[in-house]
Amino acid sequence: SGEAFADVAGDAYYADAVIWASANGIVTGTGENSFAPGDDITREQLATILYRYTGALGSDARENGSITAFADADEVSAWAEDALGWAAAIGLIQGRGDNTLAPKAAATRAETAAILERFLESLL
Repeated sequence: SGEAFADVAGDAYYADAVIWASANGIVTGTGENSFAPGDDITREQLATILYRYTGALGSDARENGSITAFADADEVSAWAEDALGWAAAIGLIQGRGDNTLAPKAAATRAETAAILERFLESLL
């Protein structure tokens, strides 16, 4: 089974999941063969993972959405624009109370739970 990233030890409890996600194009790492397993996940990274996962499932129902209504839309990384547009369009990620997406902010445990619940409901 080889290692997908230099910073993911083959015997790490999450190694098989990371290798699978990498092999299926769901995660691509943080650059220079790094996955950064101990870092917090950002809201745009979480949206991108879920967006790519729907593609891996063969779903062609990924809606295109716009993030321009959010005050901080210009802070979204170019690689995450489609994913955040999709996540906002189907209600997975909602703006924070100040009409911001906060794309580079860490997703809190509560936000992650809510996003995952909405995501699973969207699959049904």
